[in-house]
Amino acid sequence: MKIQRIDIVGLGALGVMYADFFTKKLGKEQVRVLADKERVRRYRTETVMFNGEVCDFNYCDAKQESRPAELLLFAVKYGALEDAMRETAHLVGENTILISVLNGIRSEEDLAEKFGKEKVVHCIAQKMAAMKEQNAAVCTNRGELALGIVDGEKEENLKAITDFFDETGFAYSLPADMKHAMWGKLLCNVGVNQTLALCGGTYRTVQQEGEAREMMKAAMRETILTANAEGVDLSENDLEEWVAVIDTLNPDGEPSMRQDCKAGRRTEVALFAGTVCELGRKHGIATPVNDVFLSRFS
Repeated sequence: MKIQRIDIVGLGALGVMYADFFTKKLGKEQVRVLADKERVRRYRTETVMFNGEVCDFNYCDAKQESRPAELLLFAVKYGALEDAMRETAHLVGENTILISVLNGIRSEEDLAEKFGKEKVVHCIAQKMAAMKEQNAAVCTNRGELALGIVDGEKEENLKAITDFFDETGFAYSLPADMKHAMWGKLLCNVGVNQTLALCGGTYRTVQQEGEAREMMKAAMRETILTANAEGVDLSENDLEEWVAVIDTLNPDGEPSMRQDCKAGRRTEVALFAGTVCELGRKHGIATPVNDVFLSRFS
């Protein structure tokens, strides 16, 4: 299969960033931004901005569309994924490929359960620096998508995506162990997202020695223990590597969960502490730091 079009569900910071990139590369008609009727109306009337420019996107009421998707990218918050899947189910055809840039390690499982594992390619959005306030998204680094397959997924679907990304110049990587990579990103999010949501501040807060940095590392170590119990070989080396990445981020930037707290939005604590605490209970592992996060933000 040759991918020539992409459909995007969700216009948070990442959704806007990807819609802007592919619209400029492929043309407006090759990129559908899918949503419900009311959200489409709001997108059109409020004017979506990216890096100070008005976005001329192809906003489409998903229910009114009939052309099957070739590559369908989900960029909603996890709490909105079920609705997003329901609204776009009729557009998932025999050859449709699905990817998710959602945080956590659950969305691929949900997509597989709904549409079939053979349609899913595992994906991680990483190394980006993007924020959105109201209708305006700002990106200083688009980062990349890490892609891979696990048992039951199709190698040819991964090849179709990488060919498409090669043709459009979109950055990606292919981790040798995709499951380990997924858990590694969770390790990072459990630490930095939740710590800055609780303590406040920017990346600078955890880039310097102090209570916040130690809290971040403690939450990450609880993640390592639960990952090991699940048969995933995370280690202190992974922690050190991710802390080194965090130390390179813009000191004035903020992770998504901190942005959600400031905007009064529902957080993704269920994907972070929720996952770690659930697995902790399953395996008899104490998760006191993540218990605090879960209690505070649930």
